[in-house]
Amino acid sequence: VWCMYQKYSTDALVLRSREQGEADKVFALYTADFGLVWARASSVRAESSKMRAALQSCSRAQVSLVKGKRGWRLAGAVADVSAVSRNPASVAAFARAAELILRLVAGEERNQYLFDSLAEAQEALYRDTTDAASVEIVCVARILFALGYLSAEALETTLFAHTSYGLPHLEEAGQKKDALIAFINRAISETQL
Repeated sequence: VWCMYQKYSTDALVLRSREQGEADKVFALYTADFGLVWARASSVRAESSKMRAALQSCSRAQVSLVKGKRGWRLAGAVADVSAVSRNPASVAAFARAAELILRLVAGEERNQYLFDSLAEAQEALYRDTTDAASVEIVCVARILFALGYLSAEALETTLFAHTSYGLPHLEEAGQKKDALIAFINRAISETQL
């Protein structure tokens, strides 16, 4: 029986990867259309792989995905935002947010607010003019809010009404830093993950 698999194109943040077999890798991608996806890329570790550069951890790419019997497969990737040659502290801050996503998100489910919060945090972190610590605190709070672990009312803030990391938002975060950190720590301990 011949079967044609549908190819999906989506914006994706590369959260993590692990090697598999001779030259393959499995990538944890947070996508705009499907939420958290684990996708295998064949021969991506080979020098000749065109996708290799686009799929660096903590980068952003336009990816083509195919859903097969054994899960998702990467059919193509073009880099949007590379983590290569970025400030190591900014990449580390994004990597910590990525790890939180991997801890708290169970399966595939589209969450546009969560994707936008992550993508805009990455953009803000990779602009070297930004206060990385404030961006990270706001990003973590928005992750917890998007997943139902924090309520906007409890913090009496407008930080959850949008996904921007502009100067006024980071200033508000700076003023509420202690409260934000306390709420974040309580929410994370309550997840028991």
